[in-house]
Amino acid sequence: MKINIACPSTGMQRVIETDDELKLQNLYERRMGQEIEGGILGEEFDGSVMKISGGNDKQGFPMRQGVLTNTRVRLLCKKGQKAYRPRRTGERKRKSVRG
Repeated sequence: MKINIACPSTGMQRVIETDDELKLQNLYERRMGQEIEGGILGEEFDGSVMKISGGNDKQGFPMRQGVLTNTRVRLLCKKGQKAYRPRRTGERKRKSVRG
C-alpha cells in the first residue's frame, strides 16, 4: 500500500510503501477527516498528528467527504462535483464513491 504524506505549510511530500499488516490495520475502517497519530506509521513520525484527506479502495473508487459510511455508496453527481465530468449540458449520473 502506498501512503502519501504531505505538509502544506512547508511543502514537504513523502511517499511510503509498506506491506506490514500491523501498521495498515490502524488505517482500515477510518473516514475522511479523522486524525490519526503518526507513530502508527513508524518511529520517524512519532509525536505528529495526521489527517486523512483522501484515498481510494482496492477497486479504485475514490473517497468523498460527506459520505457517512465506510462502505461504497452510489451518489447522483452533477457538474462541478468531484469524481464526475459531464459529457452533455445538464447531465447527471450515479457514481460509486467511498466514505
